[in-house]
Amino acid sequence: MTTVALLALLAPWVAPFDPVAIDVHQMLLAPSWQHWCGTDSLGRDVLSRMLYGARVSLAVGFVAVGISVVIGAALGAWAGYSGGRVDGAIMRATDMVLCFPTFFLILAVIAFLTPSIWNIMIVIGLTSWMGVARLVRAEFLSLRHQEFILAARALGTSGWRMVLAYFLPNAIGPLLVSSVLGVAGAVLIESGLSFLGLGVQPPDPSWGNMLTDGKDNIQIAWWLSLYPGLAILVTVLGYNLLGEGLRDWLDPR
Repeated sequence: MTTVALLALLAPWVAPFDPVAIDVHQMLLAPSWQHWCGTDSLGRDVLSRMLYGARVSLAVGFVAVGISVVIGAALGAWAGYSGGRVDGAIMRATDMVLCFPTFFLILAVIAFLTPSIWNIMIVIGLTSWMGVARLVRAEFLSLRHQEFILAARALGTSGWRMVLAYFLPNAIGPLLVSSVLGVAGAVLIESGLSFLGLGVQPPDPSWGNMLTDGKDNIQIAWWLSLYPGLAILVTVLGYNLLGEGLRDWLDPR
């Protein structure tokens, strides 16, 4: 995953061609020494577009997960620490949002907005916080009756200080694992939206809209579907494996 992130950051320097430069004399060329991943229907270099597309996918993943973690952690901490009616109200609201299929909820919201990378980041973040909230709440509930929490209460520690100094540091492990797994989900959602034409708009490159171009030329240009699809597969699989590895490493058992 470090390699993918590094290539995305260095895309302006390592990409061999301009990702949006059209060359009608280089249309649908098969992979070669000049164009390692071939060219698309407008003569653009597929490898260059994949490198720039990685920047889009990873940016969406990290920003969307950041938004969902902030919202979910805040609500989960509030519910888990307060308990009672506050906990019940927040969890019922979370359950109501969970009743809607996430991808179709995102589609419904995006349909009323101008397709752009910022709208995608915000919408994915605002519709992906529920799992984080439930996770943080569960961690807080398991910590409420621990000895060090009872000792802090006995010493008169204020509520916010207890949350920031005692609760959150002990819940950071599961939250980190959830965040890493969330990046993989956000990359998949962004690719799906771009594939449907509701995400990043051409000529800006995205793995999803590159797959759309590949679909239109699947019978004569297999490389247009293969390489972006492999990029999505490797990235999502890598973040899932990283999340599982973190879960095993952070598990005290």
